[in-house]
Amino acid sequence: MIKTDILIIGAGPTGLFAVFEAGLLQLKCHLIDALPQPGGQCSEIYPKKPIYDIPGYPEVLAGDLVDNLMEQIKPFQPGFTLGERAETIEKLEDDTFIVTTNKGTKHHAPVVAIAGGLGSFEPRKPLLDNLSKYEDNGVAYMIKEPEVFRDKKVLIAGGGDSALDWSIFLADVASEVTLVHRRNEFRGALDSVEKVQQLKDAGKINLITPAEVVGLNGEEKLEKVSVQDTSTEEVTDIEIDHFIPLFGLSPKLGPIGDWGLEIEKNAIKVDNSLDYQTNIPGIYAIGDVNTYPGKLKLILCGFHEATLMCQSAYQRIFPEKKYVMKYTTVGGVTGFDGTKKEAPKAVVKAID
Repeated sequence: MIKTDILIIGAGPTGLFAVFEAGLLQLKCHLIDALPQPGGQCSEIYPKKPIYDIPGYPEVLAGDLVDNLMEQIKPFQPGFTLGERAETIEKLEDDTFIVTTNKGTKHHAPVVAIAGGLGSFEPRKPLLDNLSKYEDNGVAYMIKEPEVFRDKKVLIAGGGDSALDWSIFLADVASEVTLVHRRNEFRGALDSVEKVQQLKDAGKINLITPAEVVGLNGEEKLEKVSVQDTSTEEVTDIEIDHFIPLFGLSPKLGPIGDWGLEIEKNAIKVDNSLDYQTNIPGIYAIGDVNTYPGKLKLILCGFHEATLMCQSAYQRIFPEKKYVMKYTTVGGVTGFDGTKKEAPKAVVKAID
């Protein structure tokens, strides 16, 4: 039996940052993740994808963000159960929980924080008859290593942030980048839309809208795609080396969906007026896995939710204690191994 103060289900950026915030409160964390390494989608799906909205980082690769978070939480020595999926939960008479994985590993904690991102997921695939023939042979649904596309002809389909961001990134990697979207308007960030338009005007991206890919061709590997203009129905064949349809992920909560939690549109409803607690006291949901009025699925929002969750968890675990928050610039950071990073005395002012 693995015992901890806060059991975090999901080792993505939000779950990892929760370890840091809990550590400041001297609370021990253990994380469960079905993936074989920490980092969630940032490690598994797009480690080389640049992220632009993390405070203090004008640009940071997803994999580097995970590395930095792991370094940040090192003083607090979290435990990990990786490569296992949280399967069942049992609430004991003392209001603590036992969570068992699909491999039978049991975890005991007074607080459970679900930070499972989008849950288990599969890419949404285009409806093309011979798609499976070219999977991993010219067709890919995610980009793990951009260098695979060095000096290659790449066609990306999609209209969201991933399609826009990767088109921008690969413009300096691939010999030719074509972006196809079924509408003239994009769903992604306005800044990204403007960058794509600038790259198009500079001749670094071929932009085809409104259009969609209607056919794949090639003998042993993908060699051409057929693109149909949806306004004229004219079909054009384009020679490419790689086709990357980025239509998002189809998320599933998996076994967590059977835990008695209130679910809305495949997300866990929480109380955002205070602490992101679910309808079951002691179980919280933070990050992309939760929903509430005004919810934004951003990593930085997950960081905020994790911070407030940890404050509430402390009060649940120690109802008789009153916690007085101290800024890390004043108190420094103390890990469970007893080491402490002191705040710089010359730049802090004592707070009464």
